[in-house]
Formats: sequence, structure tokens, C-alpha cells
Amino acid sequence: MNEQKQEDKKKLAAYSTIGLMFPTSIAVGLGMGYFLDELFKTSPILLIVFTLYGIAAGFRNLFKVTKQHGKQEKHK
Repeated sequence: MNEQKQEDKKKLAAYSTIGLMFPTSIAVGLGMGYFLDELFKTSPILLIVFTLYGIAAGFRNLFKVTKQHGKQEKHK
């Protein structure tokens, strides 16, 4: 019983990181795009491009984590 609780806590921790990774990826892309737009005076092109890269990175992390946990469930 105790092992099941520990396993559930590990799953919860892993899935809660998704909630942090997704907006962080977007914020980093947004920040980089804004900084580069200010540097090169290309507003808003790089802001849009890097925000889209941030969104893509967030989804990539989401799929990566869920796939990893799906594999762990199959091995049990």
C-alpha cells in the first residue's frame, strides 16, 4: 500500500512539472523574441516567431513526458 502511495506521488510530481514547463517555454520564447526585436528593430516578426517556437517546445515537452510515463505504465 505504501509503495502505491509513493508511486502516485511521483506521478503527480512529474505531471505537475508539465504545468510549469509549458508556460515557461512560451515565456522564454516571448522574451527572446522581444529582446531580438528590440535589438534588430524587426518588431514584431521575431516576437511572433520565437513565441511560436516556445509554444512548439511546450507541446514537445508535454508529449515527451506523457510518452515517457506511458512506457513506464506498460512495463508494470
